[in-house]
Amino acid sequence: MNILCQLDQLIVMIFRAYSVVLLLYAIVSWVPSLRGGWVRYLAMLVEPVLAPIRRIVPPLGGLDMAFLIVIVLINWVIVPLLQNAVFRACFYY
Repeated sequence: MNILCQLDQLIVMIFRAYSVVLLLYAIVSWVPSLRGGWVRYLAMLVEPVLAPIRRIVPPLGGLDMAFLIVIVLINWVIVPLLQNAVFRACFYY
């Protein structure tokens, strides 16, 4: 397996892990009893990505559309494109 293949796979894993962090952050925001000091670290990872989108698309009726937009963008656009790159790097090298 070449280095480009491994790098592409690592990037896909990072985006998938970030999706999990986003979901965890959403769950914590819905269930206040789960909040603790560790949520501050989640916010440091998530808020810089969500804040610019919230400026364009504000929450609608309590539903944070920025969160939904980022999740859809990661899982339906970025990860499939990266998986295509992984496939090309790993099998057409």
